[in-house]
Amino acid sequence: MSTLPPLSGRECVRALQKAGFILKRQKGSHIILRRQQLFTQLVVPDHRELDRGTLRAIIRQSGLSVDEFRGLI
Repeated sequence: MSTLPPLSGRECVRALQKAGFILKRQKGSHIILRRQQLFTQLVVPDHRELDRGTLRAIIRQSGLSVDEFRGLI
């Protein structure tokens, strides 16, 4: 299992946008992303640094592997 570097919410959003997610809206400190093909909606907190468990949950919900996500960073 690969380790993940510390990422901010914005850096996570940029990586997910490379994977085909688009920014749908933002409410407060939560950024909502959506992908039309294989419909998926993700909520990413806009924090300076995401907890590793939160980041892993976002990656799992996106349908990407940790290694695929690391390649997008």
